[in-house]
Amino acid sequence: MRAIILAAGLGLRLQQQPGEQFPKCLLRFDGMTLLERHLQMLDAAGVHEVVLALGFQPESVEAELKRIGWPRPVEIMLNPRYDLGSVLTVHTVADALTRGGDVLLMDADVLYDERILAALVAGDHANRLLIDRDFETGDEPVKLCLKDGVPVELRKQVAANLAYDTIGESVGFFRLREETAQRFAQIVAGYIDSGRANLPHEEAVRDLLLERSHVFETADVTGAPWIEIDFPNDVERASADILPLLQPLVGAPR
Repeated sequence: MRAIILAAGLGLRLQQQPGEQFPKCLLRFDGMTLLERHLQMLDAAGVHEVVLALGFQPESVEAELKRIGWPRPVEIMLNPRYDLGSVLTVHTVADALTRGGDVLLMDADVLYDERILAALVAGDHANRLLIDRDFETGDEPVKLCLKDGVPVELRKQVAANLAYDTIGESVGFFRLREETAQRFAQIVAGYIDSGRANLPHEEAVRDLLLERSHVFETADVTGAPWIEIDFPNDVERASADILPLLQPLVGAPR
């Protein structure tokens, strides 16, 4: 199993001061960056093959890898047009998507409990989504809607006439089987070829779900603490509300 961590963006919505911007994966909570937390949790879960999709200030992320002395190889792939949508970043790492085995596609800007990752990696081979039914309504969360357990929508805006029986927020992590990852890479390439490189990669995931060519499981992680960090108040909430609920991490492998 391979983890692809998407960490290319500018993080403009955090409203950092000019000259003080840095990749969101370098945000620190209790002295540890999100990047180090990702690596430690993946390693503890038995996922040792990690690909970092970088763009903005890649040297800062590389410096963090050296600072923490991470002992396992981490493959770095660069998206030079990181100012465009994340679908272009996914296209940049198409080789990592399609080289075989299950793939975890993960946003870098998430602070999360080990139960979140455990639900994602459980079992041998699976296509899996994560849903949190306890979410704040509004325009920002990416909603995942199910009908009889089948995904019928993955978007921030849900059509008023959509028929579904379950709705929740999609955690920014997806698990894809080998053949599903290959189809996903094809869909992403279609976005690039048709001039839609400025779109979020969730739109391509949505297309994959709705074409129904691959069966997806949905793991309910309601009650497990996590937060996606987009705005300054998310940083405050992460420190005050989420961090105290997380299980302590084991040390880095040696």
